[in-house]
Order: sequence, then structure tokens, then C-alpha cells
Amino acid sequence: MSTVPQLVVHRDKELMAQAAAARLITRIVDAQASQGSASVVLTGGRNGNGLLAALAAAPARDAVDWARLDLWWGDERFLPEGDPERNVTQAREALLDAVPLDPKRVHAMPASDGPHGADVDAAAAAYAEELAAAADPSNHGPVPTFDVLMLGVGPDTHVASLFPELPAVRETERTVVGVHGAPKPPPTRVTLTLPAIRAAREVWLLAAGEDKAEAAEIALSGAGEIQAPAAGAHGRARTLWLLDAAAASRLPRSLYPPASP
Repeated sequence: MSTVPQLVVHRDKELMAQAAAARLITRIVDAQASQGSASVVLTGGRNGNGLLAALAAAPARDAVDWARLDLWWGDERFLPEGDPERNVTQAREALLDAVPLDPKRVHAMPASDGPHGADVDAAAAAYAEELAAAADPSNHGPVPTFDVLMLGVGPDTHVASLFPELPAVRETERTVVGVHGAPKPPPTRVTLTLPAIRAAREVWLLAAGEDKAEAAEIALSGAGEIQAPAAGAHGRARTLWLLDAAAASRLPRSLYPPASP
């Protein structure tokens, strides 16, 4: 079932990051109150890391029971452990090293110098197995029902490492795949697929900056997911686009409420 996207537009990217961090804290706290723990999928890139840095600086971050939070990733650059370009390395610097997480509940995607060596497809299969092991009968298939899954939107409409027209965006069965020949460096990556993304209760798409305006316009104008992967990313209960004014500049105002701060 697909949910109709809701849009929230903020004045600038700093305000967007702070508001998104506050929204995420609230969502995690609510999930922990209702079900004991929470499950979040992180995204890398400029907007994902900006949100994590804003969360680290937020006084309300202490409302989260960090030991009862599972963290997953939507995609990862298939590089050696600790490489500064890896999403998990950047997330640790922005937030994770500053909060008392349970290391067993931080599910980083495999590195290129890990147990699978340079075999990105084996690494992807291993992450799929880890997701399946965390799913329970109440979940919808071989992944946990993530409370919030965040995705940055690329200028070409890519989300995670699902690029327009490439094989990964066409995947309908597997939950995690290796990516070969990504148009954005590094070319080798691990990514969740659209079926895994759509298992989330809420999918949040983050877009800030003028270079994202065309992508937001295309993805929200009814484009197909093969040509515009962001158009295929939606949550079971909610699909939320969090934008700054620059990224929303090509969207008709009828798509979002005039009261958006």
C-alpha cells in the first residue's frame, strides 16, 4: 500500500535539520513508549549528516533511551572499515559516538575489508540475512518494520544507492543488493531495495538546496520509480518529504500547506 506524500517546507537547511531532528526524537520516544524499542534507518550525505549533527546538539536527545534503539542503514559505500567516505564513519562522528548506544544494535553494512572481502554481492546477502534475523512474525516480510527510514534525495532523484534505470531499482524480491558501476563515486555500494524501504512505517525523504529542486519536482509529479527512484520510496503509514525552501522552489504551493515554517 502506498501513502500519499506529505510535505513540510522549512526556510533553510539549518532549520530543516533542527526540525527533522526534533521530529525524529519525538518519533523514537513514542515508539519506545508503545513497543519498548525503536528501529531507525539512517541515511548519509549532506542532509542525513546535518540531521544527525542537529540531533547531537538537541537538548531533547536525552529523552531517547539510546540502549533500546536499533540503527540500520539504507545504503553504504563499499569501502574499508573506518574510511571517511563511509556513511557509518560519518554517522559516528556526527552523533553515534556521543550517545550510549548498544553496539549490538548498531547494524552497519559490511565493509570491503570485512569477512566477505571484495565480494559486494556476498556482503549484501549477509546484510539481508541480518535484517531477516531481526524480523518477527508481525513484520511484513524478511525485514523488521522500521519505525522511521530516512533517505536523502540526490539531484538525479536517486535514494539510498538506487539510481535511475540501474538494476538495483528494478529489484522486486531481494531486500539488499550490491551495486556495481554507480554513476556517483565510489561505484561499488550496498543498498536496500524498494521492497525493503516500503516495509517501513514511515519513510522520510530529505532534500535541501537548489540542486535538489528539479529532483523533488520530478519525483512528486507522478514520475515512475525506474526513472525517478525517489518516487518509489514510500512508507506503510506515512511518506514525508522534508525540504528547505530552495529544494521546494519548483513545486506548486498546492502540494504543501502555506503555514509550513
